[in-house]
Amino acid sequence: MRIESVEPIIAQDWVLVKVDTDAGISGVGEATFWSQLPATAEVVKRFAAYWVGKDPLTIDRHSLYLYRSGYFRSPAICAAISAVDVALWDIAGKHYGAPAYALMGGRHRDKIRMCALCMSGYRDQAVREATDAVSAGHTAVKIDPFPPEYANWTMARLTKEVTEHVGAVREAVGPDVDVCVEVHRKLGPSEAVAVARRLEQFDILFLEDPVPPDSIHSMAEVAGRVNVPVSTGERLHTMYEFKEVLSSGAARDLKLDVGLQGGLSQCKKIAAMAESYHATVSPHNARGPVLTAGHVQLAAAIPNFLVLEYRPDPKDDVVKEPMQVNDGYIVVPETPGVGVELDEEKARSYAYTPGSVGTLTRNDGSVGFR
Repeated sequence: MRIESVEPIIAQDWVLVKVDTDAGISGVGEATFWSQLPATAEVVKRFAAYWVGKDPLTIDRHSLYLYRSGYFRSPAICAAISAVDVALWDIAGKHYGAPAYALMGGRHRDKIRMCALCMSGYRDQAVREATDAVSAGHTAVKIDPFPPEYANWTMARLTKEVTEHVGAVREAVGPDVDVCVEVHRKLGPSEAVAVARRLEQFDILFLEDPVPPDSIHSMAEVAGRVNVPVSTGERLHTMYEFKEVLSSGAARDLKLDVGLQGGLSQCKKIAAMAESYHATVSPHNARGPVLTAGHVQLAAAIPNFLVLEYRPDPKDDVVKEPMQVNDGYIVVPETPGVGVELDEEKARSYAYTPGSVGTLTRNDGSVGFR
């Protein structure tokens, strides 16, 4: 069996990858680097010259070969390699007649606990989103208590508003629902410590990305000064970066992403490394149904999975039968491959329109992110 073609498909704001073989078996993957979609698609096209003609079953070797081919690292390169890696696992599963997780050592669980994304930065809306999620059966929700105007708040206002937001959600959902707090890299270390200490009273599941990923040392500083678990990783790319996160104590939960960090091949390795530190894995799953399917395979195959974030999208019909969340869980599928089939016609019907380039700014004109 040989790879015949590797093609990226930009479906509005998602980059899907379709891999065909001469055996009539096709695989699908999805990339996570959405801020520069054409860049990821172009890397896929560039690397296709390598993939075509190769054995699709030597998956991990292909990823390593391409990762080391230029000694330059970027999200576009890593996302392209990752998406194709997942597609090759899809092909391998179909070839052997087994789900991808079965080829990675078998499953550890029968269903995957989902975490509803309730990301409004405004308290009342977040409370409504969280209560609706709990009513639908979710036992975990993730919130982002930082509206755009946070960048101009005083320190006193920042801690007050964030504390009241998280407190309102905790009161609304009760003690039997886990609350995850997403910071989205919006704070500096001193601010993050002050906010985190105020949130300790709410027994949150984790505090995600309290500071930018530029410095693992800074993340470790925050983690070492607070009594809430820190989660990070969605802006990292390799196992080597995650090794530093774990060895420095910068996080107790990792945001692995099969669409960015080397696909299923590398994320399985990183999860095993995290297991040796008794750290959990809560995959970053902010894109489409192919990415969700890949993360379900990963979550099934590792013992230290915690929760998988999820938000439905009208474009989920880019696959013929998206995985369904029932009572807060996705049942682990037994279908060969990654568990979903691409609807190519539907995927191509979603036109890509380039977005504007910009970021949050303060009243004085300076960049709002730390």
